Amino acid sequence: MSKVTPKLVGLTGGIGSGKSTVAKIFEILGIPVYYADARAKWLMAHDPALTAKIKSAFGEESYLEDGSVNRAYLSKKVFSDPEKVKLINSFVHPAVGSDFKNWASSQTSSYVLKEAALIFETGSFKELDFVINVSSPLKVRIARVLMRDSHRTEEQLNQIIDQQLPDEEKNERSDFVIKNVDNKLLIPQVLKVHQSLISSDN
Repeated sequence: MSKVTPKLVGLTGGIGSGKSTVAKIFEILGIPVYYADARAKWLMAHDPALTAKIKSAFGEESYLEDGSVNRAYLSKKVFSDPEKVKLINSFVHPAVGSDFKNWASSQTSSYVLKEAALIFETGSFKELDFVINVSSPLKVRIARVLMRDSHRTEEQLNQIIDQQLPDEEKNERSDFVIKNVDNKLLIPQVLKVHQSLISSDN
């Protein structure tokens, strides 16, 4: 019997939208979740081809003696320069894309989730069957993140938000929208999307 390939579903949302919480609910339902941002950090330290590209573009100082990423150096050298951000992303995103495909092909569920902040922005939505956006008002998102991440300033947050598509546009381009607002419960919304994705097999 040939193995059924899971459908590839993106789960996105702006910073502070609550997409990680939504991902956890899907995991409780037995759906495997690939956390793209965490995996990107792992690949930067452990994928030899990616490591070589980063060192070549930004210098040997990009890594510490123990082989881990020199985050302080890269933050200073790369993340304050939009062109350098584009360059490092052009290395990291394809590496994450192929890693995700390999991971997905080993799963046995009817669909898998790729949780990532930038799905439309990086073009990775083109390789997915469906996209879910977790939507939340901007003011609420900023308040959530400032409460959660004491090291972040509002200015840093706005820089991150500026790199992400507006929520309204993500909602329009997504197949499903989960609204993370006070007057809407998350679990019923997730269950509804889950049922739709399972029934799309038939």
